[in-house]
Parts: sequence; C-alpha cells; structure tokens
Amino acid sequence: MKILQKDFALNQTGTAKLMAEEPDDVWVLYNLILPGDVVSADTTRKVHHDSSTKKNTASRVKLTLHLKVTCRDFHKDSSTLRLQGRNLHHNQHVAAGSFHTLSLEPNKPFLLRKNLWQNDAVQTLNDTTRKECSKSNSTSIPDLAVVLFHPHRAEIYLVAEGDNTHCTKVEACPNSRKNGKVSSSVFFRRVLAALVKRVDFKVLRGVVVTSEEFRAFAVSEARKMGIRWIEDNKTSVAVVEDGDSLEKVLSDPAVTVLVKDSRVRAFRELWEMVCNDSGRACYGAEEVERAKEMKAIETLLITDDLYRNEEVGTRQRYDDLVKSVKDGGGKAFVYSAMHVSASQLSQLTGVAAILRFPLPDLEVQD
Repeated sequence: MKILQKDFALNQTGTAKLMAEEPDDVWVLYNLILPGDVVSADTTRKVHHDSSTKKNTASRVKLTLHLKVTCRDFHKDSSTLRLQGRNLHHNQHVAAGSFHTLSLEPNKPFLLRKNLWQNDAVQTLNDTTRKECSKSNSTSIPDLAVVLFHPHRAEIYLVAEGDNTHCTKVEACPNSRKNGKVSSSVFFRRVLAALVKRVDFKVLRGVVVTSEEFRAFAVSEARKMGIRWIEDNKTSVAVVEDGDSLEKVLSDPAVTVLVKDSRVRAFRELWEMVCNDSGRACYGAEEVERAKEMKAIETLLITDDLYRNEEVGTRQRYDDLVKSVKDGGGKAFVYSAMHVSASQLSQLTGVAAILRFPLPDLEVQD
C-alpha cells in the first residue's frame, strides 16, 4: 500500500491519498473504508450525445466522483473493492445526490476522507507502512540447501525465511546404471555439480543431505574441486537418513536449529505439544476461538487458505482472530500454500494455537 499523501490526526477530520499495490492491499481497504466515508477517484462513464441528425452517439468520458459510501463489496477473484454511494459534487455528466459506484483496484489512486480518524483506522495505515518497510529491507537469503535422494534421482531445495524453493532435479543417466543399479560416483558427481552451480555457499548456514554416502563423497570431492566451504565446514553438512520429504527433513531437531524460519519452529513446538497431550495446544476453529476468549493464545498458526479465504465472512472471521491475538500480545503466523509446514497444519484443520497455560478441558466444553 502506498500512502501518497496524509493529512489527518487521531480523532479528527482528515484525508489520506492512497493506492493499493497488490491484492492484499485491497482487503485492507475493505476494512479501512466504512459507510459514511467519502472516496474521491477517477472513473469513466458512457455518455450519450444528441446530434443534429437525430442519431444518438455515445462515448466514454473520464470524470471524478466523490462518493459518500453507503456499502462496499470485496471481490477476491478480481482483487477489486466495489463502493456504492451518493455523489456529493455536481459535474457536467453526473448530478449531485445521484447514486453511483466506484471500483478500487491495485495501482488506482484515490482520496479517502473520514469525519473521524479513529484509532483502528490510524493503526491499520501504520501497520501497512511498517509492512512495506519490512518488505523493502528484507532479503531472501537462504539458510539451508537441502538435497533429497530418491531412487534414481535427487532434488535440491533452498530454504529461507518462509520460502522454500525447489531448485532442480537430477536424474540418474540410464547409461550410468549397471545391472539395474546406479553408479553412485557418476550420479553423485552430477548432483554435487548441480549443488555448486545453484548455491552461494558464502551465505548458507548449512547443507542437509539424506545420504551419508553422498556426504562422504562430497567432502572427499571438495578437496579435488577446491570447494573451500565444504572443506572448512564439514560439520555444517548434516545428514538426515530417513528424510524422504522436505517436511521430514525440516522437522528434524538437528535441522530446526539451523533454520531461521520461525514458522517452522512454531509448528514443531505445536506438534510436540499435540503429541504429548500437554493441554497447551489446541486446533480447530471452535477451540481456538474459545482459547482466544480466555486470552490464552500465545502463538496462533493459520493457513493462507483460511486467512485469505474467498468467502468474505470467513476471511473477516480469521482476520479478526489474528488481530485479536496480536492485540493481546500474542504472535500470529500465516502459512502460505508453498510453506513446508502448510500441509501438516492443514491436517490440523488449518488453524491452531500454542497456549500460555494448559487448558486440558477446552475441547469438551459446550
């Protein structure tokens, strides 16, 4: 969200010139713009002209509407916010007092006027500004490189904060197989070459592989190839023997400490509490809502499918839940579909919470 101009103070009348930059910003506007607010924006209207030949002609003209909002509708599929209201200012083509609509979408600037900028509205814009600063200062430097071995192939991933990237897949060449078995040295050499090509070892905290044999090969080959990082950081090349998926690898305790991603650590903590039946974890919308009412939520975990649900009522429900947890001093993590822990969280209904104190009878309450 871009704040192009700001002229307001808390609990006073004022204006802000804004422009959504991405679809999520439109949802922010849906919660920011309320009935009674005035929105001014450029739009087009089809205007009919009477000619001397008595033939009607029509053209689209650009004009500015100043709508006092009466209702609004959010359309997720098109990432637009449709506003309805009464036009306040007369112009050549639109009379004052007539009802019209405006559509707000990414990259369309508009002016918002509120008779009273309450704390919620001011906080919404402040939060948006902080998020933009965080995005501009953030870097997607990976923490780990992960090499998963499967029969006759290997896959290489880069793991960064909230972002797991599949880099490449290395297939064993048919002519490298003898009697149905893959020649490990030929295959491993190709995997190591792919790893070196796609990874900047200077920024890594570690490399995780699922083959002890490949680790030994890589350490030995590094001396010949002059790969100093592997030579100097042998202890940072870890092995997870039974890691047949990225989820299993990243949930291994030895790997968790290497990953900066707080979402991975949060889910692991939640999962351990669920397995140990400690009473300090709950999942499911009803249980989490009850825990919120008791101000018991320390960390909320929610999938992107729920948090940005297509149904406006559902999206508003979980948006309010996240806001309530944060207002109460808790943390909230949203898991995108691409996140390594998202599928596991979905199996726990998509929303779960780590609690500040045990609530063992939470699930049996009416």
